[in-house]
Amino acid sequence: MKLKNKTYDFWKKVAQYYLPAIATFVITVFEIWGIPYGTQISGTIMALDTLLGVFLGISSYKYNKK
Repeated sequence: MKLKNKTYDFWKKVAQYYLPAIATFVITVFEIWGIPYGTQISGTIMALDTLLGVFLGISSYKYNKK
């Protein structure tokens, strides 16, 4: 699957900035307020972020290979 530049740039921002920020927010605020499952939710977000990073890396590799 080939991504358009705009789509790639959007998902790259999501992977680099938004998901790590959300995961940090969740684990911090949930801990402060004693809300359960903060670690599990944050871990799930970071796992998704890692998967997205791998997909973007593959896409970038294929694009640069041409």
